[in-house]
Amino acid sequence: MAGRLGDDGGDEVISQINITPFVDIILVVLIIFMVTATTIARSSIQVDLPDAATGEVTNEVSFGVTLGSHGELLLDGERSDGEGVRRAIREARARGAEVTVLVAADRNVQHGRVVWILDLVRSEGVGKFAIHIDKAQIVPPDPAAGASG
Repeated sequence: MAGRLGDDGGDEVISQINITPFVDIILVVLIIFMVTATTIARSSIQVDLPDAATGEVTNEVSFGVTLGSHGELLLDGERSDGEGVRRAIREARARGAEVTVLVAADRNVQHGRVVWILDLVRSEGVGKFAIHIDKAQIVPPDPAAGASG
């Protein structure tokens, strides 16, 4: 029976609200929100990134360059071209900023195109760049091994 210490044993009506079930419900809603927030916050630009087991997390990104599977080049999510990337890097360096570039390329983009964008970035004096990948737990099988079938 619910009651208070020192009750005289009478049948009093409990007139206080028990907030424990309310707190439980709020915690469940918070957990659901935290789990689904990552899928809600995903970018509208879908790139099928390759997996790699040895990738590292980068803490600061000044520019994001994306090479799409249909030949599109995006600079921080906006359509651009090689000259636009050069111009953005030059402007940032003129302000004295240390530029970091994160390159994301769809797994179907030709290797030569990835090398071209890395060469373009390096030719503008950017020494810090990374290739965006999806983190895998183990080294995935060689993609070319499945194509030989």
